[in-house]
Amino acid sequence: MKTYKIAVIGGDGTGPEVVREGIKSLKAAADIEKFKVELTDFDFGGDRYLRTGEVLPASAVSDLKKFDAILLGAIGHPDVKPGILEKGILLKLRFELDQYINLRPVKLYENVQTPLKDKGPKEIDYVVVRENTGGVYTGVGGNTMEGTPHEIAEQSMLYNRFQVDRCLKWAFEYTKKRNKKNTLALSGKTNVLTYVWGLWERAFNEMGQKYFPDIKREYYHVDATCMWMVKNPEWFDVIVTENLFGDIITDLGAITQGGMGIASGGNINPEGVSMFEPIGGSAPKYTGQNIINPMAAVGAVQMMLDILGERKAAVRVEDAMKKTILKMKDMGAGKMGMSTTEVGDDVANNIAE
Repeated sequence: MKTYKIAVIGGDGTGPEVVREGIKSLKAAADIEKFKVELTDFDFGGDRYLRTGEVLPASAVSDLKKFDAILLGAIGHPDVKPGILEKGILLKLRFELDQYINLRPVKLYENVQTPLKDKGPKEIDYVVVRENTGGVYTGVGGNTMEGTPHEIAEQSMLYNRFQVDRCLKWAFEYTKKRNKKNTLALSGKTNVLTYVWGLWERAFNEMGQKYFPDIKREYYHVDATCMWMVKNPEWFDVIVTENLFGDIITDLGAITQGGMGIASGGNINPEGVSMFEPIGGSAPKYTGQNIINPMAAVGAVQMMLDILGERKAAVRVEDAMKKTILKMKDMGAGKMGMSTTEVGDDVANNIAE
């Protein structure tokens, strides 16, 4: 019987609560599909930082490399200045573990409300592949003459061909594997950011022509992408883009699929350890009330199983999610008609049945 070693980072606020419910589905799927999971908890987050003054211990990255995957709840503490935990935990782990793909399905399920008029599950079902370790998030830049009328601030969007090529290759292969419309759209800004996006566009077309002639290629400026995500989401199959643009458009995608309570994401290193998470924040004002929606954490488990190669288990989890969602009144905290634990229990029971 195969065993997967899973690192669990509950994190801050409601993070531990939603992770707990996701783990119920993980265990239920493992029982049915006859594999084992070994879970190890890590206390990385705001409480640890406030207690010790340490964001991550020196051994954190090397310790996490020993696992098959990481399940993350949320990072963000009201008593910690913004940026400290996000950069010190989320960005550091993405960069140090070389999780160069951020995978974000934008999928609307039955009985989930979308703000898009006359759109439903048939129209809202696409995926965004975001390059996850380059761009402006690498922190190249700085300030001079800070606090004066002449202050200068610079932050550079940097990419090399290797980073671009490996992201595009993964996106083309994923589009082929997804096998729906077999269309990969590049979302960028070639008309203004001509240096970086000139590189992305050349690499995109060269790779597509040479290695993936069966995949249709499209290009959209990122501002146009946002418009079409609202007006005609059915146009999209897979979108590939860089780090900052991907961060922005996936939040737009999340609200069209029902909000942060149901949106999941994966930070993927295809050759190493990947990290899966609900994309919403830690929602500290709801901590301990048992009213936060854990469905995004269950979705993160579903993604994790799929990437680990446990496709049958992943399908079981998603099918169980769909059944539970049909019983829910809303995806928002306190509006679900069910408690956090009741949602988690219902999904796990659906898997078992």
